[in-house]
Amino acid sequence: MKVSRTETTLTHALLVVAAIIAVYPLVSIVLSALRGRDGSIGLASFDIAWERGGFGSALLSSAFISITVVVVTVILVSLAGFALATMRVPGGRLMLPILLLGLVLPYEVTVLPLYQLMSDWALLDTWWALILPQIGLSVPLGVFWMRSFFASVPGELLEAARIDGAGRFQTFRLVLLPVAGPAIATLSTILFLFTWNEFLLALVLVPQDPLVQTAPLALSFFAGAGRTIDPSVTAAAAVIVAAPIVVAYVILQRRLIAGLTEGAVK
Repeated sequence: MKVSRTETTLTHALLVVAAIIAVYPLVSIVLSALRGRDGSIGLASFDIAWERGGFGSALLSSAFISITVVVVTVILVSLAGFALATMRVPGGRLMLPILLLGLVLPYEVTVLPLYQLMSDWALLDTWWALILPQIGLSVPLGVFWMRSFFASVPGELLEAARIDGAGRFQTFRLVLLPVAGPAIATLSTILFLFTWNEFLLALVLVPQDPLVQTAPLALSFFAGAGRTIDPSVTAAAAVIVAAPIVVAYVILQRRLIAGLTEGAVK
């Protein structure tokens, strides 16, 4: 179908406007962080924010929690998705509605029960208080994601592996996992972004120990503690916290888009 020049121009104009609207907040925060109280341009605000905010341990904590959640979740949901897509699992038809409930249920309603559970297990103010709940919250999405991918794999591929004498786990490991790379990479990116940006669980479950607090929580305490009245220092702290996730997205965006479009085509 031929697209007119007017439609092309209008589409590009709308995209440019949308890009400006999306980028403006980030650019304004970076410029505010670089501009000191006296109007000079430099990195002094970043030095102050890093020194006062203790963001080194917070960034390491966020990285450890996010990577652990992603690795464990991907392993669990890959196995579960493969089983639900290719095997007759007892109760499999019942599992899917339960998982769907986990997707549509607002996770805010689970915060208080999780707090009580972590308290009973003596896990408050530990990494496990964030890792375990976020794995549980990520499993429904991950299972549906991987099940949809494995269900789209041609049956002839599985039949060929079966004829060659491959067992179920060998078929999963040697045949399906190599072709599931884009789906796993996309899911890992989404889970990493969600886990890194999680704030409410961190605020409720790890409020006391600075060594366990995540970067978004550390930023909230830093901005709200009255330690500085200089907006440029607060902006610099926000840039420090956001920089790793922005860099990760820039590096992984092609793989993320490829995985999403591949899933849409299938």
